[in-house]
Amino acid sequence: MSEQKLAAEARTEFGKGFARRARAAGQIPAVIYGHGAEPIHITLPAKATTLAVRTANALLSLDLNGEGHLALVKDVQRDPIKQIIEHIDLLTVRQGEKVTVDVPVHIVGETAPGTAHNLELTVVSLEAEATHLPESVEVNIEGRAAGEHIHASDLVLPKGAVLLTDAEALVVNISEATAQAEEGEGAAEEAPAAAAPAEEAAAE
Repeated sequence: MSEQKLAAEARTEFGKGFARRARAAGQIPAVIYGHGAEPIHITLPAKATTLAVRTANALLSLDLNGEGHLALVKDVQRDPIKQIIEHIDLLTVRQGEKVTVDVPVHIVGETAPGTAHNLELTVVSLEAEATHLPESVEVNIEGRAAGEHIHASDLVLPKGAVLLTDAEALVVNISEATAQAEEGEGAAEEAPAAAAPAEEAAAE
């Protein structure tokens, strides 16, 4: 994952009133913490930041008054209705430093005919270098048969990453397709054919 470069501005104001004014001016309030240092309160450009944090565990390279800060996005607070970003918590990191992150599990491929898969674990916890964090962990289910199980220990991790999730945790379960699902597909196929006579009757 490449780092995203953003210009940050120091802030000395706090509270909801300031946050509203900052957002109206196209800025997002944020705080940088970690390594035992005092928290640094900043604002970030809203448009560029919103794009930068679309991926999990985004790494930001911040220019704060000419001083560089490397920070990992740990928490993004959004308005529950408008979904605009209200505040961001950032963890300061160093080159080569190991951090703990939760990484999404991404399914690729199709299981064998007549089967279905169920994703039991949507994220796994990893320890990895802060500057080499994976955006996701892929699980290939191509051709997998009913009854097969994929556990956390079966995942192929990026180089240098260490699995922290329980190795026996079930990630994907492959089972036979249910009769209800097959009936649903059959009904969907019959629907267009049934609609034709009805349309002809309406035309008469």
